[in-house]
Amino acid sequence: MDTFRKLVKTDCDEILRRFRSTESVRFETFSKIWREMKFSQIFYGTVRHEKREFSRLILDTAYSFLLPPFSFQIRVGGLYLLYSLYRCQTASPPEEIRLSLKDWEDVKKFEKDAVDAKHFDVIYILQQLMFLKAFIFTAMPTLLTFHKKRKMEKDPLYEEFMERASRPQELINTERVEELSNVHSLYEKLKTSASLTSGDAASSLNLIHKDLVSKLQTTVVDFYKWQQKKEKTCEEDDSGEGTSSQQECSKRAMHLALIKSKAYGEAAETSKSRRHRQVEVNFTSNEAGPSEPSGHSRTNKPSLKSRTKKNVHISGDLGKEATSINRLTTVEFTPEEITKKKEKLGQKKKRKK
Repeated sequence: MDTFRKLVKTDCDEILRRFRSTESVRFETFSKIWREMKFSQIFYGTVRHEKREFSRLILDTAYSFLLPPFSFQIRVGGLYLLYSLYRCQTASPPEEIRLSLKDWEDVKKFEKDAVDAKHFDVIYILQQLMFLKAFIFTAMPTLLTFHKKRKMEKDPLYEEFMERASRPQELINTERVEELSNVHSLYEKLKTSASLTSGDAASSLNLIHKDLVSKLQTTVVDFYKWQQKKEKTCEEDDSGEGTSSQQECSKRAMHLALIKSKAYGEAAETSKSRRHRQVEVNFTSNEAGPSEPSGHSRTNKPSLKSRTKKNVHISGDLGKEATSINRLTTVEFTPEEITKKKEKLGQKKKRKK
């Protein structure tokens, strides 16, 4: 099943990319894309004993898009995809969606954001999954098996699916704004009461800004609008001919090639351990360069005979006598001994026959 993991991931990425291009969070829009791609046919062709395992693989892949760090629209698309795959699976009874306890808080926060934004399609689909008992609450998000790899290969995450980090929006939410407004009103009352008892005017104590909460809200909204406008301008610049990123990459590549050509063009400096050796130049060759050291050259050593001829000079008849080979001792046999040996050889041949 690991061979199908990448193929299933690419199909899920494609349907979510098309859903993202619509800039909508309606289930009607997603179902239209689902029918156009004929995505329900992903379960066709599986054998009986592979149906449950294949359903497990597809649901795990779609479940990853329901969690952060993906943007709200991609998470909504992941929820719709998870619901559609759960209803269209061919395994009977249907395979359940594994929901770990550590991810339950993210799902509840996602539901609360949908309620605040009044996206009732999202709330309805999530409640339908809960009503069908599609979730099975587990301790771990993936099934632990024996002889499983410790380090699983992580799939690459697309930047376009990610939600841009926005600290001001996270720090100043509706709950904190309400709490801040209550604290501000209480502090303002205490300030006025202190100014009346002391007899000074209330305007003399400028210890806090007026309309602090409204100013914070307007600044956060302005920052968010500026952020969105900047993203659009960057996308327009990248979509034009000769994108800025491509130009920067080409300039960087040319700069690196120039540095490499300069580095390889210069002569390599000799190490300190070899600077005392003098470089011998062979002028007979076409190109002048350091000649090979004599120690590494292969020379044929003369033989002992040639060295003795070269070094030892013998004159006259002594040379002939020295070079001629003489037998020092000779063994002579009598005719009787020869006949006896012949008879012994003949008897040995007969025995062998």
